Amino acid sequence: MKIALNGGEPVRQKFLPFNRPSIGNEEIEEVISTLKSGWITTGSKTKRFENKFQETIGVKHAIAVNSCTAALHLCLEACGVKSGDEVITTPYTFAATANVIEQLGAKTVFCDIENTTLNMDVSKLENIITDKTRVIIPVHFAGHPCDMDKIMEIASKKNIYVIEDAAHATEAVYKGRKIGTIGHMTCFSFYATKNLCCGEGGMVTTDDDEFAERIRIMSLHGMSKDAWKRYENSGSWYYEIIDCGFKYNFTDISASLGLWQLEKLEDNWEKRYEIVKKYNNFFEKYEIVTTPFVKENIKHSWHLYPLRINFEKLECDRKEFINALNAENIGASVHFIPLHIMPYYRNKYGFTNQSFPVAYEEYLKEITLPLFPDMTENDINDVCLAVDKLLKFFMTKIAVIKKIDNRELNLRSIKANQYLNEHEIMTKIKSYQAPAEFSRIREELERKVMEFVLDTISIYYEDESWDYLKEKINNEVEKVLNEN
Repeated sequence: MKIALNGGEPVRQKFLPFNRPSIGNEEIEEVISTLKSGWITTGSKTKRFENKFQETIGVKHAIAVNSCTAALHLCLEACGVKSGDEVITTPYTFAATANVIEQLGAKTVFCDIENTTLNMDVSKLENIITDKTRVIIPVHFAGHPCDMDKIMEIASKKNIYVIEDAAHATEAVYKGRKIGTIGHMTCFSFYATKNLCCGEGGMVTTDDDEFAERIRIMSLHGMSKDAWKRYENSGSWYYEIIDCGFKYNFTDISASLGLWQLEKLEDNWEKRYEIVKKYNNFFEKYEIVTTPFVKENIKHSWHLYPLRINFEKLECDRKEFINALNAENIGASVHFIPLHIMPYYRNKYGFTNQSFPVAYEEYLKEITLPLFPDMTENDINDVCLAVDKLLKFFMTKIAVIKKIDNRELNLRSIKANQYLNEHEIMTKIKSYQAPAEFSRIREELERKVMEFVLDTISIYYEDESWDYLKEKINNEVEKVLNEN
């Protein structure tokens, strides 16, 4: 077996990315229609998209903004978060979740995660709540809902707001309730890699009228009216700046994508779920691999497929494994690098790797495999074959390396030196070099050969080690010939 990283044949010829947006002719035609309409910023299509999203989720208000980051920022601002306040979230998330807390001058308080779902460990939540805690931000990692009953119970008892980070969880359902209807506010993402793709964009959902009004105003400079209404026939040129707001508005171009993506949301989920089932069935046979865990009474949105591999038992570095996977023309990523080991948070709060040990230990195992609706059967099979190929390679490598002893290395060394001494180029060099000089050259080459033999410790198949040695010896003697 020779993996592509070591010069073998890759499992596929064309690179398969870890994610690719599923955009059809309907979205393209809708965007063209918007461009031709003369109205491309926040307008009627944005309103249609908000209304349609609101109906899909089953919530009173849906406010479209230009990113999930903006949504989180606006929700925290609506809750009155300020300097001196504390906001609890998980370190196992993208930077945006915590960055917006810091930008408002509040303190980020991390709660470690479960080693099953990789979501916030609610059993640790009450112990880190103080009289300064104003908001809890649970993150529905990969699309698996957090334990919202317990979170809402704790928050209600302590008079704390809950803002859900549902960047991964557009289709997720928790005990019969759609994500987006449980917390005080919920933030969704429509980034290029997300299940509902608008290129960029986000949404806030809430049943609270006051929160909705505040977010609408603050999302567009603090204006009293939506900007697009000022340019309608029935609109007015007059507006007032009620507060110092932000430029976070959504556009009709993005809405053109969103309207059709929303139509296809459930169909695309079913396609991803079929891929997940095939992955699970294939990878469950490996003891050193952990497939995604799913609790009862929930619907996982399957935004990501996080596979966890015990690299310590595999004795393989994750970077090497991902590089090897890329060489097989399979894309992969890592979700996430915990925030507590990022320089900003580590330096500000004095965190170490083990400040949140579960988040850190699970991060060391995780790789994210390709998962998107347009994957073909061949794509799915190629991913499985590539991972299988690498797992077998590194597991066999361990077994053989443990068996290699000095005797086997000596046998390789004897064979390599015999090949060197009988090499036709060595005969040429000997023919025109003085005996003393030839002896020096040969001794130098023999030292090189020993280095090459030691290199083969990591090459466990005898034929591969011999191919490696011959290539190295040939190159070295040709180099000597050219120099002399």
